[in-house]
Amino acid sequence: MSNKFDFIIVGGGIVGLATAYKLQLKFPKNSIAILEKESSIGKHQTGRNSGVIHSGIYYTPNSFKANNCKNGREQLVVFAKENTIKHETCGKIIVATTRSEVAVLESIFEKGLENGTPNIRFLSSGEIKEKEPFIVGLKAIWVPTAGIIDYVSVSQKFVELINEINTESKLITSCEVQKIERQQLKTSKGEFSADKIIFCAGLHSDRIAKKDSLKIDMKIVGFRGDYYRLTDEAKHKIKNLVYPVPDPKFPFLGVHFTPMIDGSVECGPNAVFSFKREGYKTTSFSLRDSYEALTYNGTWKLFAKHWRKGIEEYKRAFSKRLFVKELQKMMPTITINDVVFARSGVRAQALDTNGNLVDDFKIKQRDGNIHVLNAPSPAATSCLAIADEIVNKI
Repeated sequence: MSNKFDFIIVGGGIVGLATAYKLQLKFPKNSIAILEKESSIGKHQTGRNSGVIHSGIYYTPNSFKANNCKNGREQLVVFAKENTIKHETCGKIIVATTRSEVAVLESIFEKGLENGTPNIRFLSSGEIKEKEPFIVGLKAIWVPTAGIIDYVSVSQKFVELINEINTESKLITSCEVQKIERQQLKTSKGEFSADKIIFCAGLHSDRIAKKDSLKIDMKIVGFRGDYYRLTDEAKHKIKNLVYPVPDPKFPFLGVHFTPMIDGSVECGPNAVFSFKREGYKTTSFSLRDSYEALTYNGTWKLFAKHWRKGIEEYKRAFSKRLFVKELQKMMPTITINDVVFARSGVRAQALDTNGNLVDDFKIKQRDGNIHVLNAPSPAATSCLAIADEIVNKI
């Protein structure tokens, strides 16, 4: 196998694979190598998110996120239909349970109108009951274009299609990048080179950028989220996606109910600082990850601003009772026996030096190399649109 390719993508998550797919469509005769450090694709954020197709309602109008989410959702649904990938446009309700939340809900609705989110409308408390008999709220927004999908299946389809277009293109797993010298990569599987290298390294995007001598004013800080699952006896209580009104100070959308493609219903995630970037247990710890995060000024500034919220989230991470109490704000009848622990994920969140969570997608170039530095939710929904942005830079 020759280790010289026309393009190299570092990272076998959904953003990297969507980019490889779009590149292969545009340059069918050019060879592409996708280097993934794990033994298979989609092991981290791609395979550990809510599986939601977002509608783009929440995001600042004209932001990279807002534009790419709308475009990305449309492309993703078409792609899923054309390739018979199981998905469902089940719709979502965003529920306000207090007077203060109603004001935030109304501002979200205005953003949705500006973003062109199709066919959104308000629901009264009675109309909430018609859609979701077990959910209680003062007012809600109905978002009919939101849906669910399995993002690992989408990722696998990208790989399959790339190989159909060009048999010289390769997915190389268990291949970790150790050193970057312009268009040359030293990896755990030898040296690779390409005219253009695109880094989609997710939880390690800042470290990879530093290896490429790219000056950045941010650090990736991991936030772990735990998911519970409704028992078979309780899952009838949810029909659509059900979200609370998010805290406008945070980029997280709150603990929500999500019907999954396999027929189960999950609830979560919370969001707590993770002491390990790929740590999926409450006790996961990495000395290197913790040291890097806790010697960064931005982390302490974030803690100082939001310590109360942080403590609340930590308590919930260790207490199923408190997790259920949060769900009871929208579904008063849910009990501790209705949920069982399902899984965890870690979200890669860029944090600037002032302790602000970088809200928008962030892509930078250096000497022909392209780095996706920040691609949090809704990056999976937006993957094909983000890929278009990257291909356009090339």
